Amino acid sequence: MTDTPMREPTFLVLTALAEEPRHGYAVIEDVAAMTGGRVRLRAGTLYAALDRLRAEGLIEVDREEVVQSRLRRYYRLTGAGEQSLATETARLRDQAAIAERRLRARHTTRLGGATT
Repeated sequence: MTDTPMREPTFLVLTALAEEPRHGYAVIEDVAAMTGGRVRLRAGTLYAALDRLRAEGLIEVDREEVVQSRLRRYYRLTGAGEQSLATETARLRDQAAIAERRLRARHTTRLGGATT
């Protein structure tokens, strides 16, 4: 991946696959659970993202099985996917720390009597 920030759906899909291999519908359910229902991936969007992430080498097929006459494909992170997710997690952590410091400074300034 590049140095550009990861789009949130990509981050969430990789996060869903970080715990264990999952099939598409399980990824959709996990993303909804992680975000308290705020992000609901559509199947078409998810499968396009999975194809892109496979092409980028961030995920790979773990296994396939047939369930009710339909193919269920499970995906897992690759080493590159794990590294990309770790890098993005660190970037987000750094950005959140900056925001927290600035909010604390704002609060401290207000308590000190200054107006902002």
